[in-house]
Amino acid sequence: MTPNTATDLAPTMEPQAAPAAQAAPAAQAAPAAPAAHTAKDGKGILITEPAMKQLGSLMQQQGEGKILRVGVRSGGCSGMSYTMDFVDSPDIRSDDEQYTYEPTEAPSFQVICDPKSLLYIYGMQLDFSSALIGGGFNFTNPNATQTCGCGSSFAV
Repeated sequence: MTPNTATDLAPTMEPQAAPAAQAAPAAQAAPAAPAAHTAKDGKGILITEPAMKQLGSLMQQQGEGKILRVGVRSGGCSGMSYTMDFVDSPDIRSDDEQYTYEPTEAPSFQVICDPKSLLYIYGMQLDFSSALIGGGFNFTNPNATQTCGCGSSFAV
């Protein structure tokens, strides 16, 4: 999935005089989309810079030998829900896809995903927000035909 980029799509208009009491609102540019990282091999899910920092921090807290498993399971209000969990190296299955991510300010880390889940989340973007309401990891999945309001479940 290619991350959205902010572009100026405002139509060209001839300037019109506004009454002195009515000042025209200042044009505000849309915020730029956060930079997204792919795995070292250019594949895997897209991870934004805030999510990379958060995952790097969580990986350091987990200790050596932990790997992030990302996947999907049946359930949730839209039919399928996302899963993320730290697992030990021996828990890697022979058919798991493995991706290495290299944050700029943290040690590299591994992300694994089973082939069935990968069918549903290929091209997904993982973001992180520290907002008090709606904060946490957010999934943007181009394969989803429907998502729930909480953003943690989807349908294809």
